[in-house]
Amino acid sequence: MRMFAALLPSEEAVEHLEEFLEPRRHAATFRWAAPEQFHLTLAFLADVAERHLDDLGERLARAADRRTSFQVRLAGGGAFPNPARARVLWAGLDLDDTGRIELDRLATGARAAAARAGIEVEGKRFRPHVTLARLGRPEEASNWVRLLEGYAGPAWTADRLTLVQSFLGEGPGGRPRYEIVGEFPLRAG
Repeated sequence: MRMFAALLPSEEAVEHLEEFLEPRRHAATFRWAAPEQFHLTLAFLADVAERHLDDLGERLARAADRRTSFQVRLAGGGAFPNPARARVLWAGLDLDDTGRIELDRLATGARAAAARAGIEVEGKRFRPHVTLARLGRPEEASNWVRLLEGYAGPAWTADRLTLVQSFLGEGPGGRPRYEIVGEFPLRAG
């Protein structure tokens, strides 16, 4: 199974970001992420065997229980690998010091939980972002990055870690279809 551990933005945060993006989407032929797919990946798990799922869930629950809920909002943005040769446009996060520490520790805990459950975690160092669009080939995207840098959405409380299964190509327009497998609460802040 293809899965990821994530923070999901609040419905209000998703709606606000979508209202910001919607009138601008037609200006580029990017593969835009659907609003219901906006998420912040903490740990990407490309190949999870069924036999590891219960252990993974238990370990993610413990990792989440060690962390305290925090305030966050989507704000700013950028491009990977850089604006001159962008392949991905993303929204950033606005966090205070406590939120930044909790988020980093939650990502570390989610990755460690997967590794201890015998699951390989893909990706390099944790770079918190929400993917907005993928570009078919590298493109100059400085104007898009400047536009995103001016964005600031409403704050919400990050209060749970979510395990999501991804079904490639099964969603609308050939996008992935996501299914929530488990939700693990953080301690109240």
